[in-house]
Amino acid sequence: MRCSIWTALIAVAVAGTVFALVRFNQRSSTGPGMTIPDQGAQHVSLGTPFDYNSNPPTSGPHHASPAEWGVYKEEIHDQILIHNLEHGGIWVAYKPGVSPDVISRLEAVASEFGRKVIMAPRPANDADIALAAWNHLDKFSAAEFSEERVRNFIKAYRNRGPEFVP
Repeated sequence: MRCSIWTALIAVAVAGTVFALVRFNQRSSTGPGMTIPDQGAQHVSLGTPFDYNSNPPTSGPHHASPAEWGVYKEEIHDQILIHNLEHGGIWVAYKPGVSPDVISRLEAVASEFGRKVIMAPRPANDADIALAAWNHLDKFSAAEFSEERVRNFIKAYRNRGPEFVP
């Protein structure tokens, strides 16, 4: 009798976990931007070569230490920022040369959220602006920029990395 109670409790716990994971994946696949296949979360030495499947990367091998959250005026190595994504962060990357007005507006939106958002210039972007989260990406030109688009992406994916740390 005792064994069947424990078996039932374990079955309920497993079913609840599976249900929660399915719901999490359903929500994340219908949010803004595009879903990018996961490339793992291995810690590597900074600069270890890897063929990432998105620009900027949204998962994959990365440095063992993340950057401090906030707005930066200088470029930060991709492999450091991937670690921030793993912890549930949002990476706002813009190409140098984007107008100071757009950068200022991006900074204002990024600053609204405080922790879990990091913004920095990124010369390797193939679009003016890129919003990255773990396995999610939205890219657009400066002409397409809107504060609401950035807010929606941050709200959809912030705190949703595989190693979410509050």
